[in-house]
Amino acid sequence: MRSRLAFVLFLLHLAFPALADKPLAPDLIAGTTRVSAEQALEIILAHPKLAVIDSRHAEEFAKGHIEGAINLLDTDTSPETLARNVAGKDTPMLLYCNGERCLRSSNAAKTAVKAGYKKVYWFRGGWAEWVEKKMPVAN
Repeated sequence: MRSRLAFVLFLLHLAFPALADKPLAPDLIAGTTRVSAEQALEIILAHPKLAVIDSRHAEEFAKGHIEGAINLLDTDTSPETLARNVAGKDTPMLLYCNGERCLRSSNAAKTAVKAGYKKVYWFRGGWAEWVEKKMPVAN
């Protein structure tokens, strides 16, 4: 019985190597406030000038995103691109990507903090949590 279970686990590891190799996003990022989907929605509704930044690939963004989000891949996130997309360093911003096994929004959030942005909300659960909780989606 144990050998059969070990064999099945081995096959699963072979079938889904990408999941096994993808690290988890950090629990916290210094200088940010980590939020849930519900908190993200509250922040969106409470801050009309909020910059919502989707750090996923353009193809993923095109299939659905949070209403009002701009698509800015983490590798394109720099102090210059943030300055073009966020009104000022005191303007609140919300960053997200695919979820806990996606590091794009955490990388972008670190860039924003280093660039001096003061109100950085990081939605660690990202798109996976947003869709799971049936939050409003824009296409």
